[in-house]
Amino acid sequence: MRTALNRCVLAAAGLTLLAAGAWLASADPALGTRMPAWWPEPSGDVTFLSPARVLDLRGQGWWTPTALAASLALTALGALWCARRFHGGGRPLISLPAPGSTVRARALEEAVARDAAALDGVAHCRARVHAGRGRITVRLHLWLQPDTTPDALRPGVTRLLGWARAAADPCPVHGRVRLSARSHQVPHVR
Repeated sequence: MRTALNRCVLAAAGLTLLAAGAWLASADPALGTRMPAWWPEPSGDVTFLSPARVLDLRGQGWWTPTALAASLALTALGALWCARRFHGGGRPLISLPAPGSTVRARALEEAVARDAAALDGVAHCRARVHAGRGRITVRLHLWLQPDTTPDALRPGVTRLLGWARAAADPCPVHGRVRLSARSHQVPHVR
């Protein structure tokens, strides 16, 4: 729910900025003479854009096409990013060896994360399962407990990835494991 709200707010802000940019790019050049009272007057102080500079830019032939192209490019990039974010929310179903049986990638992800977190020496685990193009990629991020070596986890992680390979037998499973160590929390005295 929170990510949907964030995306809606981001889309609304983008549309507002697009509308404001399009209005500024296509507005009458005399707009520069009717600047608000709080707009800084050109003086000895350096200002980013004075009213005279705005009028000068609006009089140039390249200003309107450049402003439109930049706002359209930024809008297209924002829309592409937003579409990719919405697309990433739904995970596909993974076909299993038994006829007509499937498993949600999210369910496989949760099972792998639960089993990885149960390994000795793992303080916290995050798992992602990406299914597509005829293969499955399992990404594990394991946070190790203090004084746990990566070599101690290797047999358990190998066994876990073997279980994932057996569960999704017709599809090849590729595993990527990232290990991080939890820092030793030392209390500070003031």
